[in-house]
Amino acid sequence: MTSLSTPIPSTSIVAPHPFGTEMTEQRLMETFEQCRLWEDRYRQLIGLAKKLPALPDELKQQQIEITGCENRVWLGHQLLTENRLHFYGDSEGRIVKGLLAFILTFVEGKTPEQVLQTPLIELFQQAGLEQQLSGSRVNGVKSLINTIQEIARTYQSGAL
Repeated sequence: MTSLSTPIPSTSIVAPHPFGTEMTEQRLMETFEQCRLWEDRYRQLIGLAKKLPALPDELKQQQIEITGCENRVWLGHQLLTENRLHFYGDSEGRIVKGLLAFILTFVEGKTPEQVLQTPLIELFQQAGLEQQLSGSRVNGVKSLINTIQEIARTYQSGAL
């Protein structure tokens, strides 16, 4: 698991994206509930990946790179006003980037406490995303979720 990086000041949002704001939790789950076949879910993940803006190279730093994923994945964070968290990220793989976008929808703009109360693994399973993924990709998603929860716990404790 990657080490927690130093948070970026909350004066402006680093790497904005539509997840958690324009793409809401309810809308995302409704979209995936309508998918009957794995291929439909796969297309949805690719569509989500396209909506997640690529991180500029200067933000793809080693300290925000997540280990344990098939593809390179970067996950940054910052604390915004009112104790809300902003997560941003990128991946070299389209499916992994789509999975990242899926997860960001459920944690963006929440307080550390709300992030920790969000059942990310259960939502991932409920959307039908676990069944067709390889074991290593599922482990990568779990590593990403664990990193997000670790970041939230660190903010909650006041260590960042």
